[in-house]
Amino acid sequence: MTFKERLNAFLGKNQPVTGTKVQLVTERGNGVYVWDGKLFESDIVRSAIRPIAVAVGKAVPKHICGKGDKMKLNSRPAIDFLLKEPNPYMSMQQLLEKLTRMREISNNAFALITRDENGQANGIYPISAVSAEAVYLQGGELAIKFCLLNGKQYTFNYRDLIHLRKDFATNDIFGTPSGQALAPLMNVIGTIDRSVLQAVKNGSLIRWLLMYNTSMRAEDLKKNAEEFAANFLSTESNGTGVAATDSKATATQVSTHDYVPNAAIVDRTTARINSFFGVSEKIKQSNYTEDEWNAFYESTVEPILINLADELTRKLFTRHERAFDNRIVFEASNLAYASMNTKLALAQMVDRGAMTPNEWREILNKAPIEGGDKPLRRLDTITVSDDRQIA
Repeated sequence: MTFKERLNAFLGKNQPVTGTKVQLVTERGNGVYVWDGKLFESDIVRSAIRPIAVAVGKAVPKHICGKGDKMKLNSRPAIDFLLKEPNPYMSMQQLLEKLTRMREISNNAFALITRDENGQANGIYPISAVSAEAVYLQGGELAIKFCLLNGKQYTFNYRDLIHLRKDFATNDIFGTPSGQALAPLMNVIGTIDRSVLQAVKNGSLIRWLLMYNTSMRAEDLKKNAEEFAANFLSTESNGTGVAATDSKATATQVSTHDYVPNAAIVDRTTARINSFFGVSEKIKQSNYTEDEWNAFYESTVEPILINLADELTRKLFTRHERAFDNRIVFEASNLAYASMNTKLALAQMVDRGAMTPNEWREILNKAPIEGGDKPLRRLDTITVSDDRQIA
């Protein structure tokens, strides 16, 4: 069964009976619209979102079942395959980046989980929609009605949706819209960009300004300007370096700095947008220290990974399966950004069995070795409960 056929089959069984919605800029119900300010077209916003999306995309999801000695990793091939290739059009890394960008832009990101005839998940598809509306089906179950970019509308059960939300506060279902908070900053950025563009144009076209003390006709103004340019700005002038005007006009040279906005205003506005998304200029420019990266990861990236892990666990597994500790976790190579001294110090973790040799080699950007997935332990260490004495 194709994806379109699964959609049609799903829609035929579930029809909404009631619902309300809200626009992202102004709330007026229980729904959300994508802000029409085209945030992603701004280079400042895009550069702020990019390091977040890239960091989340590097995380590796894994299926874990059980605890303690009974814990198993990736015990179900179907789930393992789904976590690597969620759909025929993208890898999990691309899916994670796309969902993260959607979350940062509209404070809400959705992905549909498709299932086979046995109810097992077999695909995850991101949903790019103009609007999302919370509705309730006849049995009282929550569903989300989407209006896609092509104008078509689809309704999906909430239990079949991965929903990432940011600033989850005032609305019961959706993340709080950020349009009102960002609109003034984006207007400032737009005004600054237009001012700089105008300054470049004026700097190449207008170099002198003639101000006449008396009113003159338009054709006379144009004639006098042409004469001034011919007499004093032509490369074929007499080269004396001296220009003269009578009392009727004052000649003023125009500088591009007269049109360029204050640099401090640009810096403060950019800093406010960076703070809104939780990044710094060093993170955006990949010029960070180990501590700066760790701070960014823990404050901005890790909450998204926790949200993703919780949603995938709740939506991929039933309550019965979760009772047996079936869960999705994300492994992020946060230590890949550590200093070389920190990486070398992790050799002690390998000696004590806390890390496998291949895990350590991955942090060092080395290829895995045969037998490196087995934990090691130095002979001069034993478990706390072991009463044996070391010779």
